[in-house]
This record gives sequence, structure tokens and C-alpha cells, in this order.
Amino acid sequence: MATMTHDIAVRRRLRSGLICAVVSASSFGLSGPLARGLMNAGWSSASVVAVRVLVAAAVLAPIAAVQLRGDWHLLRRDASLITAYGLVAVAGTQLAYFNAVAHMEVGVALLIEYTAPIAVVSWLWLRHRQRPGAATVAGALLGTTGLVLVIDLHSGLDTSWVGIAWALAAMIGAAAYFVLSAHGDGTLPGTVLAAGGLLVGGLALLVAGAIGIVPLHATTNAVVFQNFTLSWWPPVLALGTVTAALAYVSGIAATRMLGSRLASFVALFEVLAALTFAWTLLGEAPRAIQLLGGVLILTGVVVVRRGEPTDHGPETTRAD
Repeated sequence: MATMTHDIAVRRRLRSGLICAVVSASSFGLSGPLARGLMNAGWSSASVVAVRVLVAAAVLAPIAAVQLRGDWHLLRRDASLITAYGLVAVAGTQLAYFNAVAHMEVGVALLIEYTAPIAVVSWLWLRHRQRPGAATVAGALLGTTGLVLVIDLHSGLDTSWVGIAWALAAMIGAAAYFVLSAHGDGTLPGTVLAAGGLLVGGLALLVAGAIGIVPLHATTNAVVFQNFTLSWWPPVLALGTVTAALAYVSGIAATRMLGSRLASFVALFEVLAALTFAWTLLGEAPRAIQLLGGVLILTGVVVVRRGEPTDHGPETTRAD
């Protein structure tokens, strides 16, 4: 009876983790097209990131305060984790990604960024001796093949090496996001980690802009998408609430339930979501070979999932 109860709990945890991961990936997938619209309207990439994360921090701060229940010592104890999360996983990753989409198609930039699962697997293997199984390796190869097909460099696509460099930087940040999200003993609520990291990342960008490291400028120009035009504030509100607040909280929850390795592969769904949103909002239609690549990516995710241990819990890895 105890074994059956345990199995049911594990399945429920897996199901909940997968749902959170898909919600997070879909929400993140909307960020690139919305950001591109704002940048086309005259916003700098750093301004888009700063506004996005600060709006999200404002949304999550009251919830985080309630969840802390007066245990403010948790903030002091996990200050290094929150700071690293804010500077690397939030500000650094988003700034690199939005700079990438300023130089290349949204889908291609995201696909380069989402070679991150390979970096996560490598990190867990080298740093924590968590050697990947045959299914994980096979899934990674399928996913990588899918990424190559979706990038489709031989179709006449205008390749920007500056964009590729920014996308690779975003890949490193994305890998750090999955590792840091799974960090800890579970006493720091995910909403608190997200709110604190978003606040740290947003303030860091404002400071960087104030001293001239990154350009901060925004406009009130209308934001033009493929078939409609909006005022500047609906995309900003959606970026903060949907693509940041919802995306980060659900992403942290998914990673803690699934572990950083499986969560990073399930998050490849963001690639397909971004391609769909970019097609709808920006008219960037995927080519047939890219659709084939998307199928291989999803197949790789399924293979990795089948190769994961049944009783997987969140890794308590340290990012130091």
C-alpha cells in the first residue's frame, strides 16, 4: 500500500511538473515577438528587459512577502543564490537573447539558446558526477539534430554572427537558469526566488544604463505587429505579467519537481511556441525543414523523459 501511494505521488508530481514546464515554456516563447515589436518601435533591448523584469517583480513582490511569513532570514541566507539568479538567469540571459533577436529571426535565436540542455547535462556530469544514460544521450542527439534543421543555414537565411554570439551567451545564461532554479533545500519559496531575482536583475540593468554600460531608451510610439497595431503599454504589461512573472514562477516550480535536466529538455517546447508566436505576430513563417526539426526536438524530449529515473526529485546542486 505504501509503495502504491508513493507511485501515485510520483506520478502526480511528474504530471504537475510537466504542466508547469509547458506553461512556462509557452509564456517565455511569447517574449521574443513582443520584444521585437517594442524594439521596432524604438525601444532599446536593455529597456525592454528592465521594464519586463521590474513589472514582474512588482507583480510577484506582494505574493512573495505573504509566502515568507516573516521568515526574512531566508533572504539573508539565500542572498547569493538570489543575486546570481537575478544577474545571470534573469538580466544576463534576457539581455543576450533580446540582443540576439535584434540581429536575427526570433525562432533561430531561441533555437541556438536552447542548446542549453546539453550544457546542463554536461554540467551535472562534470560537476556532480550525474552521468547521463543512453536515452538522455540519444534524446540530446535528436534534439541537437532538430536544432540544426530549424536553424536551416543553407536556405539563404541571412546569418548574423553577432546575433549568433549573443544567442550563445543566452544559452549559457539559460543553462544557469535551470541549474539555479533547482538549487536549495526547498525552504525558499519559488515565488520569493523569482521576485528577488527579477528585482535584482532589473535594478542591475538600471544601474548599468545610468553609468552608460547599456543604452536605455524607450518611446511611446505605437507597436506594429503583422496584422494589427497596439499602444506601447499592452505589450509591456504582457511582457511583465505573462512572459516574466508567470513564466519564471512556473519554471522554478517545474524545475524543482522535475529536476534541472528533464526540465531543461521539456523547456524546448518554448522553441515551438516562439516559432508560432513569431509567425502570428511578426509574419516569420517557419520553413518545412524547420517544422521537421521541431518534430525531432519534441521526439528528443520524449526520449529523455523515458530515460529519466521514475523517482526523480529536484537536484540540490550548488551553483558554486
